[in-house]
Amino acid sequence: MADHAHPVQASEEGSASAMIGLRSVLFNLAFYLHMVAVLAVVTPVYFFLPQHVCMAVVAGWARRSLWLARVICRLNVDFRGIENLPKDGRYILAGKHQSLWETFALFAVIENPAFVTKRELLYVPIWGWWAWKAQMIYVTRGARSAALKEIADGSRRVLAKGRPIIIFPEGTRKPTGAPAQYKYGVVHLYGELGVPVVPAALNSGLYWLRRRFMRFPGTIVVSFLPPILPGLNSRDFLDALSEQIEAESDRLLLEADAAIPRPPFGPVATVRLAEIKAVGRP
Repeated sequence: MADHAHPVQASEEGSASAMIGLRSVLFNLAFYLHMVAVLAVVTPVYFFLPQHVCMAVVAGWARRSLWLARVICRLNVDFRGIENLPKDGRYILAGKHQSLWETFALFAVIENPAFVTKRELLYVPIWGWWAWKAQMIYVTRGARSAALKEIADGSRRVLAKGRPIIIFPEGTRKPTGAPAQYKYGVVHLYGELGVPVVPAALNSGLYWLRRRFMRFPGTIVVSFLPPILPGLNSRDFLDALSEQIEAESDRLLLEADAAIPRPPFGPVATVRLAEIKAVGRP
């Protein structure tokens, strides 16, 4: 009897995979057509709008994109701990970066943020023009001291307008479960700006794969943790930030492992999951 069950199970799994693939193709078509439509309609007037209105346009695009993911791919989002975001907007959000998803999705829940990003992106046609108008914080690659000063100066201008700063402390996208490699930029901002830092963990890399078109059903979780207040020395701050983000990232990995449907775990996430279970972390 058991032997006869295997072909049926394999057929069901194949059908599910085919449906996920079809939904992913449809979503990507809708996602990029939606983006092109927004650019085509808004670009002629975009540069005449006030900055905060421009960002409201971006936030609307982000919310509609999340809606498309939910309707087409059955990919939901759960923003947890929103009450931990300071109401005055004067804070730094320091979080994981696993996929393209968080580079637009955070606009849907955080009002008028400024991302710390590479200056080279300003030279991308159309996108760079929009980024310039959005008044993000741009960093020129080169000497570390000059780059740190550039980040701090840009961040002060942003905070003076009551806008939150979003920075990815590891500097680039990394696979879910990859060993942490926090850079000095976030430490420098914490010491220079004297505002709270909100740690953030997420699991987007399990559902929205890097450099692949597949979008898997389930729930992407973004967890905003209690703010780290100003006043710590550099080492204590970095220890607190990394410990909180990594512990929450591990919890989200365990949660995804128990989810139905369960997202696919890549090799890095699989190794990390085994490590967590081996030491019995909650």
